[in-house]
Amino acid sequence: MLFESKNIEYKHPGQQKLIFPDISLEAGESLLVLGKSGSGKTTLLNLLAGLLNPETGEIKLLGKNLASLKGQELDLFRGKEIGIVFQKPHLLAALNVQENLQMAHFFGKKKGQNIKDLLGELGLATKAKSSVLTLSEGEAQRVSIARALANSPKLILADEPTSSLDDENTEKVINLLKTQAAKIGAALIIVTHDQRVKAHIPNFVEVKAA
Repeated sequence: MLFESKNIEYKHPGQQKLIFPDISLEAGESLLVLGKSGSGKTTLLNLLAGLLNPETGEIKLLGKNLASLKGQELDLFRGKEIGIVFQKPHLLAALNVQENLQMAHFFGKKKGQNIKDLLGELGLATKAKSSVLTLSEGEAQRVSIARALANSPKLILADEPTSSLDDENTEKVINLLKTQAAKIGAALIIVTHDQRVKAHIPNFVEVKAA
C-alpha cells in the first residue's frame, strides 16, 4: 500500500475530538475528503502532510510512519514525497515562476521533474520568467500545482483547489491533478466542500464534526 492512515484522532484545545475515517490508496488512485466548513477537513490535510501529529493512530507513506520522523528528517521526507496545493498559492513574490519551482527542488534535495516541461504541460510555458505578481488567479493556482508536482511526490494533497473556480475550470484543474498523479505514480487526496468534484472523483470519504 502506497499510503494509508488508520484510527486517526485529533483534538484542538477547547474543542471536541475529531475522529477521521481510515484511508488507503495505491499509486495513481484519487480520493475526495468532503465536509462542511469547520468539520476538520483542513486539520486532516495537515495531519496527512505531517504538519500535525495525531493523538492516536498512524499515517504511513511508502511504509514510513510519519510520526516516527522528526525535525529535519520529516522536513526532507515531506519535501521529497509530499506535494501540497494550498487553498491560496503562497508563491514567493521576490522570485519568478521558474524560480518558485526551483525552490521546491532545493528544499526537497531532489532533481524532480524538468521544470520547463512541467510548465508546458500546465499551459504555463510562456510564464517561466514572469513575476508571480503579474499572474491571473488561475495562472497562480496552476503554478502552485506545478510547484507541488515539481519533485514527483508520492502523495499529492490539494486543499479546496476549486473553491473559486467556475465549472469549466473546476473540471480542468481536477483532470490536471488526476493526470499528473497517474503520470508520476502518486496518490491524490483532494480536501473540499465542493460537491461538483464528486462528478470527477467518485471515491470519497466524509468528515463530520462530532
